[in-house]
Amino acid sequence: MANKKLTFIDLFSGCGGFSEGFYQEGFESIVHVDFDAPACDTVKERMRFYNYSEDTIENAVICGDLTSEDVHSQINNVIGNTKIDVLVGGPPCQSFSSVGRAQDKNSMRNDPRNYLFRSYLEILEEHKPKIFVFENVSGLLSAKPNGNYIFPEIIESMSEYYSVCDDRETILLNSVHYGVPQIRKRVILIGVRKDLKIKSEDVYKAIIKTHFSPEMEIKNEELGLKKYLTVKDAISDLPKLYPGQGEEETFHKIEKKNSYLNIMRPNGSTKLYNHVARKHNVLDRERYKLLSKNDWQLKELAEVRPDLIHHDPKHFGNRYTVQTATKPGRTVVAHLYKDGNLFIHPDYKQERTFTVREAARIQSFPDNFKFVGSRTNQFKQVGNAVPPLMAKQIARAIKKILL
Repeated sequence: MANKKLTFIDLFSGCGGFSEGFYQEGFESIVHVDFDAPACDTVKERMRFYNYSEDTIENAVICGDLTSEDVHSQINNVIGNTKIDVLVGGPPCQSFSSVGRAQDKNSMRNDPRNYLFRSYLEILEEHKPKIFVFENVSGLLSAKPNGNYIFPEIIESMSEYYSVCDDRETILLNSVHYGVPQIRKRVILIGVRKDLKIKSEDVYKAIIKTHFSPEMEIKNEELGLKKYLTVKDAISDLPKLYPGQGEEETFHKIEKKNSYLNIMRPNGSTKLYNHVARKHNVLDRERYKLLSKNDWQLKELAEVRPDLIHHDPKHFGNRYTVQTATKPGRTVVAHLYKDGNLFIHPDYKQERTFTVREAARIQSFPDNFKFVGSRTNQFKQVGNAVPPLMAKQIARAIKKILL
């Protein structure tokens, strides 16, 4: 069995963060589906990196709407008689996220995205892989799109053919525990087909935590794990840029690497992609500089430089956030495509927000992972992704269970 390649399909694949973790563990991809054309182009670019043929890539990457029957028949055609071992995917989650709900007066009850998980379940029932992994925001646990909690409904639908765990402590994973320099808590539902006689809980037990979190540090509960990785660990080697500077592809060589950069830039790497800084106006540059230099929040800036405030700092205290160099990054979000104000660079001399590559480092994408599409879209791709290093630990656990 050792030489057998396990197969997987990735629904709502985005740029392929989930897939990346599975590739790194030697899985073979059969199908990727996403609605966003630039994200699909990024997936294709990555498949080339892993030496898939152009024909395979053209068939495997389906850019379309998972609620359409046409896309379902395309998926069936590509899969054919291939046995699928694992189905992964995270249906778009804006409607489950607390941020999304706060911004919609109907609390996103009318959002059709709430029911995209049904398309996921249809493919699951049709192809019955041995294991599935379903990723979503923690807001899924409290979402009530039609006045009823949606989480029990999802668990009930999944439980027909699969052993599924609904214990909230077990299913809420934080990427910081898996060597990702970021606090990112996500619901990860793992189901194991009932005929395999393996409990879902056994897969969770096989997902190994390697790093303690800042929370655990405060409580003195490090449990012999390694210390969490920080923003500084993740990005301090990258070329310094002023707003508007940088290249989509450039030369970059590091003499001294920390343990994280050894993973991000394997030996011999000399290229750097997607490290281009946004242009910022004079006022924003001044805001970024003062906030990061003094480690301030907006309310502190308001006291000293009220001329730089155009929001009420009480309501928008976290609208401008400096990423603290000595702590893990805050959750990277798709909102990055609108502005980078939640991701102000900790080096005040650079007077700017994160580049796509810096956000990708916080998400644990290796530097040879090239994002394609407009820069705005690249930010969205990074923000929506599952961190590859967390996906890798999940893939490794599944491999242990199945092989």
